[in-house]
Amino acid sequence: MGSVRPTRLNIKPVTLVEEEDDDDDDDEGSECSITSANSSSKDDVFAVTFDVPHFRYIDEEEDEDNEDDVLSSRGWSSSSYSVCSTDGDYPSDSLSSAVSDRYVVVSGTPHKILEHLLSDLRLDEHQGATEGKEAEMLLDDFLLTYLVFMSTNDLCQALLGQYPSLQGRCRGKEEGKEALYRKRKVLHLVSQWSSLYKDFLREEEHVKLFMKTLYRYVLEDVYEFPTLEKDLKEFQKLLRRRHTVDDYSPHQKNKALFQQLSLKENGIQLRGAHSEGREVMCRVYVSSDSYLSIRVRTTVVAQELLHIVAQRMEKPEEDMVLVAQAYSGEKRAIQPHDSIFSESLTLPGRLLACWKDLSEILPPLTDCPELAQRPTRLLGINTWDVSVALTNLDWSLFNSVHEQELVYYTFSRQASSGHTVALEQLLQRCNEVQQWVMSEVLLCPSLGKRVQLLKKFIKIAAHCKAQRNLNSSFAIIMGLNTAAVSRLNQTWEKVPGKFKKLFSELELLTDPSLNHKAYRDAFRKMKPPKIPFMPLLLKDITFIHEGNKTFHDNLVNFEKLHMIADTVRLIRHCQTDQAGNEVTQSDGPDVRASVHYLHIIDNQQTLFELSHRLEPRA
Repeated sequence: MGSVRPTRLNIKPVTLVEEEDDDDDDDEGSECSITSANSSSKDDVFAVTFDVPHFRYIDEEEDEDNEDDVLSSRGWSSSSYSVCSTDGDYPSDSLSSAVSDRYVVVSGTPHKILEHLLSDLRLDEHQGATEGKEAEMLLDDFLLTYLVFMSTNDLCQALLGQYPSLQGRCRGKEEGKEALYRKRKVLHLVSQWSSLYKDFLREEEHVKLFMKTLYRYVLEDVYEFPTLEKDLKEFQKLLRRRHTVDDYSPHQKNKALFQQLSLKENGIQLRGAHSEGREVMCRVYVSSDSYLSIRVRTTVVAQELLHIVAQRMEKPEEDMVLVAQAYSGEKRAIQPHDSIFSESLTLPGRLLACWKDLSEILPPLTDCPELAQRPTRLLGINTWDVSVALTNLDWSLFNSVHEQELVYYTFSRQASSGHTVALEQLLQRCNEVQQWVMSEVLLCPSLGKRVQLLKKFIKIAAHCKAQRNLNSSFAIIMGLNTAAVSRLNQTWEKVPGKFKKLFSELELLTDPSLNHKAYRDAFRKMKPPKIPFMPLLLKDITFIHEGNKTFHDNLVNFEKLHMIADTVRLIRHCQTDQAGNEVTQSDGPDVRASVHYLHIIDNQQTLFELSHRLEPRA
């Protein structure tokens, strides 16, 4: 583990750790982690900290007068941190030269980190290629992870404190040019923040108040600093996009704010400013142990939803009614023209498709004689079309996931905070595809058709992989590998050898050995756009979080946050170049129904009972 040591200042650079697949890592690099510093001898590590700012670069050529800045000597924790070479690249042969030129200490109080970022920030006409990339990278790290160590309200107040206001904070202490430059830096940082988060913080009241306050400051300053007019116009554009321009602007605040749908178990909505065009996944239970997962628009009414259920389950719609069931067991019929996703439907619990006497349209599946006549629709649909429909639906979900949702999901334990709905929907979809594969196989009573289904799903998983959709590909493979399906020996024995070989190759991707090396190597070689296996990405962030302290001696461990930001940025990389990504398919009603309306068994006991009925224990 690298640490900071005095040597003449005798400062040792932090250890540089390459990508985990780098074969050239030596023993020291492979053992590096933030937590490993704690196991080193205190006698061997003599580190220094600095006062203003705590977070800073230290050049090798600094003179010994800087020793006066040393506050104390203490053990210091460091981890992997990329130091840019002069070319802005990270080749291994340039690491030694980069280290000899600059040292980095990445820890400090939140306000000192922000102060350092602003002082190091260079506007376009002032920044060089290398230092500009370094400053932008640090700024991106900060904006992606600041919620780990400070609230959004704290950041807003800190930014206002960094803006040299005419109302008291400046008061002639800063020269005109310096004050102007500082103001423009704050505006640039706010612009970057808003651009990165888009509408993610649209409903945050303190952000709206902050934007208005900063806007008033800029309006007052533009008379003394006419060159701020260009920045003011850009800031106005930013506020119009956020609908937060107040009475100082000719554009009034747009009061039509987006209202979150009820995030109960019935459905999860994508984040966005306008709900009319959005689609959600809605669960409608058709028996006590199974439901239909239906992809519908947020404006759907009960009659439309019931029509889909009736068609999918081949039941007479006129004899059915949609019911909301509370956890207490209370049932309430929903009127045909009632909107499903609105504030009027506040009952927590399930949506049920029932007969008019409020009994469920199907008995428990273990006692359902209708299963023997259940058609296997998937066998009549082209395999490629199904995989393309799966991939296009997954793209629409994945494209709605914001980088920040991964941070909220890992660090915030508050249930349904509204900040992770898109991510939760993608994770729900992954789980449902896995359950759908199991359900389709176990609801098929014919041995011959089950063999055809296994072949079908293996081909669909291979097509999804070819389309760079590892989320659905993994879900299908794991569905086929579950105990209830994998135990069907008679069925698997009749699967042709070439399909078994293909399945074995796909299984290798799910091999967890060497920290999922097979998956990581395959995914790294894929060009974007691509869909990662989201549960593994969340696992990586969780391991970074739980394996490293966020604070050391009340100072933010920014090295940890850099690693988290690097992992989160994978979302940005995967979502690039999505224009025209959709693959042409035969978008017939059968294809759409096969992917958008999934019949899923969510009871493990039912799954195993069905499995043992198909092939009893020897």
